[in-house]
Amino acid sequence: MEQDLLQMGATALRKAALNNKAKEYILSDMGLYTTIKKAAERYIGGETLDETIIKVKDQNKNGFKCSMEFMGENTITEKEANEATNEFIQIVQEIKNKNLNSTVSLDLSHIGLAISKELCLNNLDSILKEAKNQNTEVIISAEGVERTDDIIDTYKNLSIKYDNVSITLQAYLHRTKDDFKDLIKERGRIRMVKGAFETPKHLSIPRGKALDSIYLNYVDQLLSKNHKCSIATHHYEIQQETIKLIQKYKTNNDVYEFESLYGIQTEQLIELKRQGYATKLYFVYGKEWYLYLCNRIAEYPMYLFRALNDIVE
Repeated sequence: MEQDLLQMGATALRKAALNNKAKEYILSDMGLYTTIKKAAERYIGGETLDETIIKVKDQNKNGFKCSMEFMGENTITEKEANEATNEFIQIVQEIKNKNLNSTVSLDLSHIGLAISKELCLNNLDSILKEAKNQNTEVIISAEGVERTDDIIDTYKNLSIKYDNVSITLQAYLHRTKDDFKDLIKERGRIRMVKGAFETPKHLSIPRGKALDSIYLNYVDQLLSKNHKCSIATHHYEIQQETIKLIQKYKTNNDVYEFESLYGIQTEQLIELKRQGYATKLYFVYGKEWYLYLCNRIAEYPMYLFRALNDIVE
């Protein structure tokens, strides 16, 4: 009964995350925005790049590699897409200027994919060109399943030209077994996540032991082939099984990284770092934290009580 209620809550939160009217309402109401933002602050770098850089510097000193992402998706005008592109270029430049140990992550729909593939391709090319000059890796995030084909096509198109672009694959999608076979042939890093977006039931595998096994199988294939990868999960058992695979294949730390989202079960990542494994903290920043907050709580619905406490404190 309790597990059913948690699953129901997670599903509701993921649906809420996709509700653009709710997001717009919160962004337009300063009182509501300020109140709910108290819950978001636990999980975001800040509203600005400067705020996030302070946290990244601190975590670099603690021995963590980091990633930074300017939050946003589904831009509907070319102006918005170009402004987001300029922000990502600024992130790349600041990583170099501040000597940060960090990569850049982004949603393709933030830089124009929802408008046109050509606009997105041109904007991503500009980001990758600047990042290549600064020796910085750019990681393409996963989005809803309706965009998967366009995301993979864009990645493959530009990975021919750039060796500093990586891609995220969602283990819960049935189609990923075929996408994986194709993309493991590319030189870019593959970032494995379980998957958090709502999909029609026939397109994805529910959370549970079957999905855990599938996720680990992908990790096994990546490590056995010495293919650059990110193990982006907070699942303790998967992390421990991955350690066994790293030891089995004698994988060097420059091939893989354990990745955690800032504010989510960081104590596990701290322990992995203490044991000498490659670790990475993922920071997001900006004002469009509504979707991000919903998805973070959806992964661990009991965190809803923590969010309520953050709001009233």
